[in-house]
Amino acid sequence: MVKKVESLNNSVLISKAEFARRRRKLMNYMGNNSIGIIHSAEEKVRSRDTDYVFRQNSDFQYLSNFPEPKSVIVLLPGREQGEYILFCREKDEKMETWHGRRYGPEGAIKQFGCDDCFPIDDIDEILPGLMEGRDRIYYEFGNYPDFDNSVMAWINTLRAQVKSGAHPPGELIDLSHVLHDMRLFKSKAELDVMRRVTEVSAKAHIQAMKVCRPGLNELDMEAEIKYHFAKGGARTEAYNSIVAGGENACILHYVENNAELKDGDLLLIDAGGEMEGYAADITRTFPINGKFSKEQKEAYSWVLKANKEAIKVAVKGNPWTAPHDKAVQILTQGLVKMGILKGDLEQLIDEEAYKPFYMHKTGHWIGLDVHDVGDYLIDKEPRILEENMVLTVEPGLYFAPNTEGLDKKWWGIGIRIEDDVAVTKKGNEVLSKSVTKEIAAIEKLMA
Repeated sequence: MVKKVESLNNSVLISKAEFARRRRKLMNYMGNNSIGIIHSAEEKVRSRDTDYVFRQNSDFQYLSNFPEPKSVIVLLPGREQGEYILFCREKDEKMETWHGRRYGPEGAIKQFGCDDCFPIDDIDEILPGLMEGRDRIYYEFGNYPDFDNSVMAWINTLRAQVKSGAHPPGELIDLSHVLHDMRLFKSKAELDVMRRVTEVSAKAHIQAMKVCRPGLNELDMEAEIKYHFAKGGARTEAYNSIVAGGENACILHYVENNAELKDGDLLLIDAGGEMEGYAADITRTFPINGKFSKEQKEAYSWVLKANKEAIKVAVKGNPWTAPHDKAVQILTQGLVKMGILKGDLEQLIDEEAYKPFYMHKTGHWIGLDVHDVGDYLIDKEPRILEENMVLTVEPGLYFAPNTEGLDKKWWGIGIRIEDDVAVTKKGNEVLSKSVTKEIAAIEKLMA
């Protein structure tokens, strides 16, 4: 018999009260006579009859912290019998023996604070009745097509009963707009989780620098990173780690991670752990043999300067594009000083002459998704940074071999320096500040 467990993998860092506040805020926006429906993530086949490790849908996680698939949240503002309803799998000792423990409806009510919880197999009978009489449905179409079809079928069933007095919802509204704007602003508890996962990730990066040497494989470094993530409490990666030696670093999303580390090359590691759904995203670049060459040092110095100056302008009141604009200015200046570009600085920037060597933006939102949700433009203008937003700052330079007109001495140098930055009332907090990035400090650490 399966032993009864009160808590399986419940959050320890974000309280049930905070999840309740999130739901209340969303329902206040929705207003009475509305219904919100949020579907959980689905299990995904890895190969034949084995699945990938389950990872909850971020919106579902944000509102419930419920960790199981085949679940549906229903929010009913103003409903006297209870506003928060959950559908989930029933307890099943036989299935739990094979696939792990489940909360079941009773456990879900006890552990996650829902007012009612019903078996997911009963949703066809129960949910249309909850929709009836509501004017608006808030829902995200397109994520789960089969469930989209079910929602439309329930609506059509109610429409067919209008002559019998049924009142079907007359308006479908995209839930993501308001929900994703809520997620953009991090609470104190969320920031605490992000500090913790970023610190765990920082220690992994530092350890990678310590053990790196010529003759190892990129895979050795990936293993080192993953080990220290897990050891620190971040069992999974927030994304596929990029461990790119030499010219591989000029491939922005390189994930093969299987090449030998060569004496004289740089190693770029872009990796972050995930803890309670929240991501870290850190990149450091360092010499495999522990000593920067002249060209590596020169290019690295400009990327480091761009990183530092961009962080300075990632503050409340500036547009979110300010770090990118600052990084582009400094990197273009550096390319001129290195003799790679020639001409007037402002004209080179206007013509985007830097793009063959710096082709991506300088950052993105980060939170429950590594590329987190939230609008970047408001009324077609760059969004203004506000307190408790968290973004990355990640300038880089990439000199791919065989680049037309590029002196061979630069070939194969790829550099990115990425930090996670929380906007504060009076400036910002660099969550990843403990990861060494100064040239002298890197060389000393690796020595």
